[in-house]
Amino acid sequence: MTQSLCDFAPPYIRDIAPYVPGKPISELERELGISDIIKLASNENPLGASPRGIQAARAALEGIALYPDGNGYELKQALMRKLGVAMESLVLGNGSNDVLELVARAFLRPGAAAVFSQHAFLVYPLVVKATGARAIVTPALHYGHDLVAMARAVDADTRIVFVANPNNPTGTFETLAAIEAFLRSVPRQVLVVLDEAYTEYLPPAQHTNAAALVQAFPNLVVTRTFSKAYGLAGLRVGYAVAQPEVADLMNRVRQPFNVNSVSLAAAQAALDDSEFLERSRQVNEQGLRALELGFKRLGLEFIPSLANFITVRVGAAAAVYQGLLKRGVIVRPVGNYDLPEFLRVTVGTPAQNERFLKALQSVLHEQPHR
Repeated sequence: MTQSLCDFAPPYIRDIAPYVPGKPISELERELGISDIIKLASNENPLGASPRGIQAARAALEGIALYPDGNGYELKQALMRKLGVAMESLVLGNGSNDVLELVARAFLRPGAAAVFSQHAFLVYPLVVKATGARAIVTPALHYGHDLVAMARAVDADTRIVFVANPNNPTGTFETLAAIEAFLRSVPRQVLVVLDEAYTEYLPPAQHTNAAALVQAFPNLVVTRTFSKAYGLAGLRVGYAVAQPEVADLMNRVRQPFNVNSVSLAAAQAALDDSEFLERSRQVNEQGLRALELGFKRLGLEFIPSLANFITVRVGAAAAVYQGLLKRGVIVRPVGNYDLPEFLRVTVGTPAQNERFLKALQSVLHEQPHR
């Protein structure tokens, strides 16, 4: 039998299940022929983008005939001032997903291993498998990370441990004290990647500068994104804070010009848009409370969240998801996260949250059993 060209790809590549993003509005329009659609599936900012970021992006369009600054100097300078870290400690990426892949490419290989939790972000197994490394998945604790179990799971082959805080898709959160205790329990030759994509949504009492911990723990890498609270998901900008020698290795596998000039300008301007950031946080906090109250009225179990989404148990999640689509409401099924009875719902504007809850009530009323 003649072998296919694809048979020569490494088996660990052929074994990867591609990441499936949230359904786009345009796709639902084509499928159902409807136009009044709200998307609460991909944890985007319902207020849109930072006005300062938009203004800077428009101005940067004048220079798109030239390659961007491959080092991202101006954005790194802004991050240095914001975070109090050295320029040599920063790595820029095409979204934080890109940064996570850079960590994996720099430190994983066939025969190595990485630890992450059940119900953790699906990009972790993707980047681990793409390097041929072995995944060690620990059981979740109350839908979140069991940090004690994760520390115990580290073996002689382990090179990376991934921790999302808050976690996607469950919204669970580990305190700074818990993170520090975990870092003390992990061998110093094992990198701990702390994924803080949703950190800007944390209430002030929980908000801490974990990036400062990099000085005390040389094996810590903190990753963040401009896609969520800053509203720049379409421009794809993320970054990591790490010890200079770790950042240097990540930059060696980084593609030249991986962040475009429009994105660099927008991210730099958005970083200082504290008014927009605080308004986004407040709208999100109020929206979380409204959704929680709505779920309680409907008698639904939900996972308390500190991110900009909330995950709710609806029973026949696939049927409920389809019912919501027919009503022009896009949410996210999370069966692929080992949560087959749950849907993840992005916090929207007050009007969007109300529309979702009404649609959900209508769909549940039609279900014969929950």
